[in-house]
Amino acid sequence: MMEAIRVGTEGMRNKEGGPFGCVIVKDDEIIGKGCNQVLTTKDPTSHAEVVAIRDACKNLDSFQLDGCELYTSCEPCPMCLGAIYWARPAKVYYACLKEDAAAAGFDDSFIYTEIEKTLEQRKIPMFGISRRQATFMFEEWIDNNDKTLY
Repeated sequence: MMEAIRVGTEGMRNKEGGPFGCVIVKDDEIIGKGCNQVLTTKDPTSHAEVVAIRDACKNLDSFQLDGCELYTSCEPCPMCLGAIYWARPAKVYYACLKEDAAAAGFDDSFIYTEIEKTLEQRKIPMFGISRRQATFMFEEWIDNNDKTLY
């Protein structure tokens, strides 16, 4: 955990992004790390956990984190939580709480609120279009006997 905190502090001080760091460990060895890089990459998805997951998966040559532990300096936001579930590490450890992040100006509670709303009630308008033209992709996926499930 101390390395996640160090990475996050260093990234923040280097003005890469907010005060967040993450490391991923397998067999007692750090195999991936990342700090929040939203400012330097101009990418709102460059949160510490996502950066660390990408690094670890690249180093493992895998799209999953089987047998890994994720250490993050703060309780994951909804996007990072989704990424963590897709990556499937064995365990997640966090230091600060989402309330600590909110007190520092990183309040993700509005996302939880938006998820619960109907599409019509959300602040960003969302419209389903071209479903009939797109469903063939799922049919092709279902029929593909040479696919890798994940």
